[in-house]
Formats: sequence, structure tokens, C-alpha cells
Amino acid sequence: MIRRHELTDHERELLAPLIPRAVTGRPRAEDPKIINGMVYKIRMGISWRDLPTRYGPWKTVYTRFRRYALDGVCTRALQQIQAQADEAGDIDWLVQIDSTIVRAHQHAASTILITPGQRHDNVCAPPLLERIRVPRTGLGRPRCRPDRVIADTAYSSRGFRAYLAAAASHTIPEKTDQQRHRLGRGRHGGRPPEFDRETYRRRNTVERCFNRLKGFCGLATRYNKTAVSYEAAVTLASFLLWARSV
Repeated sequence: MIRRHELTDHERELLAPLIPRAVTGRPRAEDPKIINGMVYKIRMGISWRDLPTRYGPWKTVYTRFRRYALDGVCTRALQQIQAQADEAGDIDWLVQIDSTIVRAHQHAASTILITPGQRHDNVCAPPLLERIRVPRTGLGRPRCRPDRVIADTAYSSRGFRAYLAAAASHTIPEKTDQQRHRLGRGRHGGRPPEFDRETYRRRNTVERCFNRLKGFCGLATRYNKTAVSYEAAVTLASFLLWARSV
């Protein structure tokens, strides 16, 4: 019997080749049971100590999750399913970026490397786009360049527009004060940036994605002490959303 918070047969088949195998030492606990414990913890937002005993000792589940996080297992799993979707033509490469806030629980006090809350969106946008990497299922380099980037006015700056000009087309509305400044300079202010209103209406997709990810209580109420563990939890949740949408 597969419970609602556990992996399906299809998801286990996708993950199985990516899970590191122990070469020496005692036989370790069954992988599907341990991974189901990770999924349950992320979905329910409980502490590791509160995991149901059906998933095995909580320390074993935590230690394995931490090892997977450091080894990049969740990242490779997500890239694998994205590569399959890209080959099937299910990725349109219209990339939408935005920011969201997750307040770290008091037990999660640590050096945060993802993005501190005070960091401006424009500063984080280029590194975020440079992390796009979808491998090919066959020969060829991973695809890293989107066809178009959609973002809101928080990303409307000359620096970011200049960055995108060399990387991809973009649809970003101009801020009101930027419009006044440009018009105030007359013909020296230049032309208004290109903006397609119909394309911009698709920006709601990124907001709906955040809502679905925050359906995993462990992401909405962050208990992870390190950014590496939190990012691995987000990536595992993203893998599950991808796998269950195809």
C-alpha cells in the first residue's frame, strides 16, 4: 500500500540509479523506506525526531538525507526528469523569476547562502539564471540559456536589462519613476524597453509554483539548520512535483 506522502513506483525507478551504494560495512536500511521518511518529513514539516517508526530510526533517515544533500542526489534527480521533459518538448524555455520569503525557524539559525532576506532581487537574479542547467538525454552540452525571461518591476534595472540583452529576450515592465526619468530627458532618454503585455500575463506561473512548493510544510516552516539541507529539500519537492505532473 502506497501512502499519500510516499514515493510511487515511477518515482522510485527514477531515483534508484542515482542513489549511492554502500561498498563496505553493515547492510543499510532499505532505500525506498528511508526516502519515504525524507518525503514525509518535508511534506509534514515535523522535526526529524518525530518521524514515524515505520520509516526506521530517525537518525538513519536524517544522516542519509544529509549525505544525499552534500552529494547532490536530489539535484541530479531533478535534472534527469527535466532532461526527459525537454526531450519530449514539454519545456518551453520561457523562464520566470521571482522571489519569495521563508522565515527560518529558531532552530535553523545559521549562515544562509541561498539569499538573505535583505538582498535585493537584482543582485540575485544573474546567479540564479546562471544555475539553469538541463542535461541532454543523448549527446550534447546541457542547455543553460532560456528563450525569454519574465520578471516583475523588482528586476527593472539598467544593469539587469543589459545582462539579459546578451543572454535572452526579456519581458519586464518599466517602473513609474524610471518612466518619468526617461521622459524627462527627452530624446536623450532613449526608447522605452520592449514589453509584451500578453507574455507578461503568464508570470502567474511562478507564483503558483511557489504555492505548490509551500504545500510542503517543511519548506514553508523551515527547520533545516543549513542552507544545503534546505536547498536539497526544495529540490526533492520539485522533483516530486515534476514526476507527478507527467
